[in-house]
Amino acid sequence: MKRHLLIIDPQNDFCDPNGNLYVPGAEEDMTRLADMIIRIKDEIDHIHVTLDSHKKVDISHPIWWKNAQGENPQPFTLISSQDVEAGRWAAANPDFQERSLEYLRALEAAGRYPHTIWPEHCLIGDGGHNITPVLAEAIHEWEAQGVNASFVTKGDNPWTEHFSAVKAEAPDPNDPSTQVNQDLIKALEEADEILLAGEAATHCVMNTVADIADYFSDPKYIRKMVWIIDASSPVPDPPGTTLFSDKLAQVFEALVKKGMKTALAKDFMMRSA
Repeated sequence: MKRHLLIIDPQNDFCDPNGNLYVPGAEEDMTRLADMIIRIKDEIDHIHVTLDSHKKVDISHPIWWKNAQGENPQPFTLISSQDVEAGRWAAANPDFQERSLEYLRALEAAGRYPHTIWPEHCLIGDGGHNITPVLAEAIHEWEAQGVNASFVTKGDNPWTEHFSAVKAEAPDPNDPSTQVNQDLIKALEEADEILLAGEAATHCVMNTVADIADYFSDPKYIRKMVWIIDASSPVPDPPGTTLFSDKLAQVFEALVKKGMKTALAKDFMMRSA
């Protein structure tokens, strides 16, 4: 059996309690996943790792926006097209205003999450962008068998969020990196089993897994997918809402109905054991 492992955004800013966008429980997720990789390293044929990769000036960061008083939004503020049309929020750079509004409208038309402002995170070149050490060590131990992991960067186009490793929330027609990553889809289709893990369950993992299922050339390939549910944790809901948890439950249930499996990291043991 050919087994691929796809690890989504296992980076310090998400997995370290001192990270800029720490996901509660992520450090334990990555320890369980690292232990699994070391335990079954001879039975993993390929490891793919996605890396959230942002610039400081990004449509999802506070610096992009301001209110009538010139103040930037606080992290986890939700901004809608109606907010911009009403003047509650505007692009800090007036030259960005119209395109920013078009982006918000595109998100809403596609039924994606409302636009969320995040703390600056996974800035290219910063320590928060690096893979969390316990997992990096496990990946390197797997690579010592003589094969390299492959890395997929996403998110460095400042005009669109890029939760999914398959495509951006609103693909930029002038930027191929925001459009469907056919190379990743084809690589995963070659596997007999696809193990899925990473951070955060409510955002980058959920959207990546859903998009992989949507873009498989054969819908039956969804049956190859196994979400390791104790190697992935959610972003907490915005105060007073169940926005993220409701969406995760909805998408997760739909994927399971289509044939996706679930497992715990401890379920994967050496076959000879």
